[in-house]
Amino acid sequence: MTDAFDRLWTPHRMAYIRGENKPADGEEGDGCPFCRAPTLSDEDGLVVARGTSVYAVLNLYPYNAGHVLVCPYRHVADYTDLTADEVAELGLLTQQAMATLREVAGPHGFNIGLNQGPVAGAGIAAHLHQHVVPRWGGDSNFMPIIAVTKVLPQLLDETRTLVAAAWPAP
Repeated sequence: MTDAFDRLWTPHRMAYIRGENKPADGEEGDGCPFCRAPTLSDEDGLVVARGTSVYAVLNLYPYNAGHVLVCPYRHVADYTDLTADEVAELGLLTQQAMATLREVAGPHGFNIGLNQGPVAGAGIAAHLHQHVVPRWGGDSNFMPIIAVTKVLPQLLDETRTLVAAAWPAP
């Protein structure tokens, strides 16, 4: 049967909907994607920068192209449990993420934030991660509203290569 609809297939979203890569519990280790990512190669883990106590990684299920997460290596759930060094480096890598994304993608603005706990929207509440989401004028259109679909113009491995190459050296 045919109809008048054009279809935009986003099969990668089904993994997110089904909860793949989400930890079954709040424990640290290979079951936590934010504990696992820095143990992989940068390419396989989508890591774009590594600090002493935190690292920056592309979101596997991004809200927008270039969506970066800044995460402590340590498996900690609450911002108030971070050490002073972790807080400082989280801030520094957030600044670097913004500067790097401005250089490689030219966003007009950013959404930056932490979701603390499931009721606040944290998909993986057991391991703290700060979102750095680049935004462009007009990037919010009918697709997310009508079709509950986000159109991303670039594959994650291509975005990772661009962002990692432009990230300032430590």
